[in-house]
Amino acid sequence: MDDQHDVVVIGGGQAGLAAAYHLSRAGVDHVVLDAGASPGDQWRRRWDSLRLFTPVQHSTMPGLPWEKPRGYFPTKDEVADYLARYREVHGIAVRHGARVTRLSRDAGGFALETSTGALAARSVVVATGATSLPHVPDVGAGLDPSITQLHSDSYRSPADVPGRRVLVVGFGTSGAELAVDLARAGRQVTIAGRPTPHPPDTLLAVAGGAWWVMITKVLNRRTPLGRRVAPRALAHGAPLIRISARDVAATGVRRAGRIDGVDRGLPVADGAPLDVDAVLWCTGYRGNLSWIDIPALERDAHGFPVAPFGLAPEVPGLGFVGMPFQTRLASPLLGGVGEDAASVVAALAPARALVPGAG
Repeated sequence: MDDQHDVVVIGGGQAGLAAAYHLSRAGVDHVVLDAGASPGDQWRRRWDSLRLFTPVQHSTMPGLPWEKPRGYFPTKDEVADYLARYREVHGIAVRHGARVTRLSRDAGGFALETSTGALAARSVVVATGATSLPHVPDVGAGLDPSITQLHSDSYRSPADVPGRRVLVVGFGTSGAELAVDLARAGRQVTIAGRPTPHPPDTLLAVAGGAWWVMITKVLNRRTPLGRRVAPRALAHGAPLIRISARDVAATGVRRAGRIDGVDRGLPVADGAPLDVDAVLWCTGYRGNLSWIDIPALERDAHGFPVAPFGLAPEVPGLGFVGMPFQTRLASPLLGGVGEDAASVVAALAPARALVPGAG
C-alpha cells in the first residue's frame, strides 16, 4: 500500500492536533484524518451562546498561548478560530473530509478504510473525543409523538425548540446553560435531575489556579481520590462552572427530580407527569467506536475504550487522546489534552524507532 505512515491520528479537534504537535516534535511520520470540512467545525456547530467553562489561562494547548487576557472565557467560534490557527502555526497536515469507516489489525500494524481511500499505519491514535454519540435515555421512546425531542448536540438557539413549555433533562453545565438560554427567551422551563457540584465563584475567582490543580493533579487516576471520583464523573458529568443552581433558579427555571418514567405519554418526575411541549436532552454522550473492528479492544458501559491512561493493553500500538477522565477530570479539555497526548505519543511512537530512515 502506497499510503503508509508510522502513525495515523483519527480526529482533527483539540485532541488530534495536540497528538500531531507532539508527533511533529518527535520527528515522527504521521497524518491526521478528520471527517469535518475545516478546522474547528465541531465547535462552530455548537449552540450560539456557548463559552468555554475554563478561562484562557487554563485552556491553552501546547505551543500556542491565547491572545486574550487572563480570566477571559472564549466563545465557541473563538475556540474554532484558535484551533485553525494552531494547525497553521505548527504546520499540521490534516486531511479533511476523511471519515474513517473501519480500523482493523494487519500484519504490519493497522489497516484503515476511509471515505477517501485506504491507509496503513504502525500505530494509531484515536482522538475522536468525548462527544461522539448523543445519548438519549430509553424513557424518551415512550413519550407522546406530539412532544418534540432534541438533544443538546443539535441545539443552536431557542428557535430550535418549539412550544412554550420546555423540559431540560440533565443538570450538568450544558443543561444549566441551555435552561437559562431558553428561560431568557421567554420559555417556561423546568430542569430535571440533580445538579452536579458547583465550586463557589468567589473561590474560583481567588483561587482558580488551585481549582485547575485540583482537576489535573488531584482528581487524577494516579491518586486514591481521583480513582474514587472517576466512576461518578463518568456517570454524572463535570462540575457546574461559571453557573450554579441558584443562577438557574434566578431566571425562573423550575426544578424537578429525575425523570423516572412515562405516564400517558408524558415524562414523570417526583411521581407526577410533566405537561410539556418539548424535551431538551442534556444527557451526555456515549462512545461511538463501532468502526473499530478489533475484538480485543474492551469497551466500558458508556461505549468508551477501557484505556485509562490512553493505552489499550490488549491492543499494542493503539492509543487514545481526549477521552472522558482518560487520566484526570481535565482530560478532554483544551488545557488537558496536551499532557495526555505527550504521554500517549511517547509510549506509541518512540522517536528513535520512528524517525524516517531510522530503525
